[in-house]
Amino acid sequence: MIQVKNITVAYGDLIAVDDVSFDVPPGFVLAVSGPSGAGKSSLLWAIAGAVEVGTGKVEVDGLVIGGRPAAAAHGVVLIPQGNGLARVLTARENLTIPLLANGKDPDETYVVVESALKAVGLEESGDHLVEELSGGEQQRVAVARGIAQQGRVILADESTSELDSTNRERVLDLLRSQANQGTAVVIATHDPTVADAADGHAVMDEGHLTWVRRL
Repeated sequence: MIQVKNITVAYGDLIAVDDVSFDVPPGFVLAVSGPSGAGKSSLLWAIAGAVEVGTGKVEVDGLVIGGRPAAAAHGVVLIPQGNGLARVLTARENLTIPLLANGKDPDETYVVVESALKAVGLEESGDHLVEELSGGEQQRVAVARGIAQQGRVILADESTSELDSTNRERVLDLLRSQANQGTAVVIATHDPTVADAADGHAVMDEGHLTWVRRL
């Protein structure tokens, strides 16, 4: 369960998220749409503990999120806009290293990584350097990395923006499958197709959140 309680995120005099509250239960997919600069990314990064909340608080399964390390350890997975991959590593290494660093068994890691690469249609590209992949392929690697972490929460920031319709559906199906296993999923998107496929839809505009469709 994600519980966002009256949070505000500001960068100097700019208020990016203004007194926003909502809950996302396990198994629920929420799409947050809105124009560029509306506060969508800041909202996701606040839930992930990656930016400081000025007022209010974020809780995941009762744990108050106070920073990125604690959030990550609690299973809050962030798939950032721009993918956040290490370009000098291979696709497989980008998935493998975070899991090993968190103490996952190497044999289990191998199985999880190969399954995640296959799920995004890149099982033949695991040994390619990230810089050798197209923008859409890099985006799918980032999604695979997020899926491989098997989190309680997945926060996907524009994770379908560079994908064709086939791979967009593939990624949406993957995120839905994670929700079906009990993960709470929040997707920031410009794409009305993605918003329509979600269980709930909210719009961000100048830091304010309004509901289009909710529980």
